[in-house]
Amino acid sequence: MKLGSALVAAPSSFSALARSGDIKVGVCAKSRDLENTVHFGFDYLEPAVAEIAEMDDAQYQAFKARVLASPIRCESCNSFIRKLRVVGDDVDNAALRTYMQNALVRCRELGTSVVVWGSGGSRNVAPGDSRDRAWQQIKEFLHLAGEIARPQHIVVAIEPLRKQESNIINTGAEALRLVREVGHPNVKMIIDYYHLREENEDPQIVWEAREEIVHIHFANPHGRLWPKETAEDSGYGPFFEQVKKINFRGGISIEGKGTFENDAAASLAFFRQELA
Repeated sequence: MKLGSALVAAPSSFSALARSGDIKVGVCAKSRDLENTVHFGFDYLEPAVAEIAEMDDAQYQAFKARVLASPIRCESCNSFIRKLRVVGDDVDNAALRTYMQNALVRCRELGTSVVVWGSGGSRNVAPGDSRDRAWQQIKEFLHLAGEIARPQHIVVAIEPLRKQESNIINTGAEALRLVREVGHPNVKMIIDYYHLREENEDPQIVWEAREEIVHIHFANPHGRLWPKETAEDSGYGPFFEQVKKINFRGGISIEGKGTFENDAAASLAFFRQELA
């Protein structure tokens, strides 16, 4: 999905280093890291929706001004639902609707086209609760989210999470099933390499879900670190083979432990090599 021309600025000489073909490389970080994101050569910043939503109006307007004055945008955002629940007996659909309406307007103004829904705390099924009911509630939530996202030209992307973080939707295969059952044009999915490796999922899922994958998260699975070297993990090669096979044209965001000063240059070189 392309951003409107009013939101797109020409990349700086630094950010041009990150791009590999039609794939952009970004970083999951806080709003305070915008300038570092630009300086160290990333194509976009991926902040948390929850952080943006919790800003008061003055804070938000100040952040928006910084983004619009920069050569990059917040082309994706994560941590969609932090405090509210989408499954169980305490789902507040009115509160969810209001929160999403307000948050997605802000995201769009920052140049967002993909909002990632991982948010294990919002979807974990309580002990003794029906998983079938939870699955149905998730589908209802995603349909509502898709309807709210549609006029903002945003796609809500389901993120599979490892079992330590969520007890439902742990694999790309489950996310793909959910996307197909929801059947909404503004509801798609991402693949997170760290979670894929933690769950020992075959990277073939990238090919199987090729029509639905709109975004990728990435970390070295050995410590959940910013990736630096091809030899760090034996799964890198097969994974990037699939990414190139499907002619992926979205963004890849680093989501892990690291610093701009110590890790950015090596991580960007890593992606240029793997995506070449």
